[in-house]
Amino acid sequence: MHPHLTLHMHPMCAEIIEEFQKCHVDHPMKKFFGECTELKIKLDRCFRQEKAVKRKANFEESKKFKEQLQAYKKEMAEKANES
Repeated sequence: MHPHLTLHMHPMCAEIIEEFQKCHVDHPMKKFFGECTELKIKLDRCFRQEKAVKRKANFEESKKFKEQLQAYKKEMAEKANES
């Protein structure tokens, strides 16, 4: 299974998605017998790469947020100690 094949959600894989959809349109019966399998494999690899990129970006964002939160907690603790 693959996620919805919408181009705006998967800009990295747009070209492969278009080829895959064209293959399904051009080969309505052969698609059931493996005509588009090679494109499907490429699409799956592309989705994996895209997910890895997104995962890395999310991790970096969460890392920055945690650092900001720690700095805020430290600041608040210092203010509480001063009072």
